[in-house]
Amino acid sequence: MFKARRLQETDYDNLIEWWRYFRFPAPAREFLPENGTCGLIIHKEGIDICAGFIYFTNSKIAWIEFIVSNPEYKDKNRQEAIKILIRELGVVIKNKGYKAIYTSLKNPNLIKHFKAEGFSVGSSNTVEMIISL
Repeated sequence: MFKARRLQETDYDNLIEWWRYFRFPAPAREFLPENGTCGLIIHKEGIDICAGFIYFTNSKIAWIEFIVSNPEYKDKNRQEAIKILIRELGVVIKNKGYKAIYTSLKNPNLIKHFKAEGFSVGSSNTVEMIISL
């Protein structure tokens, strides 16, 4: 049985290793919401499987970002854990009174999972841009 728990500051080091494995540049702690604790991790029988972060705004839209999974978790139910993560992040957001969720995705499997949870494509062929200050 999968369970969700709130991310803790101590989870960050494991998440860095997961991002490295998937060749995704790990975001600096200071770029994560509430010092990296504003999100969830899905676990089963003491094994952390996947995690994601929530950015809350001062409007009625929240942003899900930086979903990552444990590369050592090879069970065939891994995809179900990711769907549960998306669903549970949505529950947290809805319970806080938000009316919409935004995310930006590139990975085809993640796109498929978000669609399965009711998300629709807002745009395609866009370019994400960022500048460090």
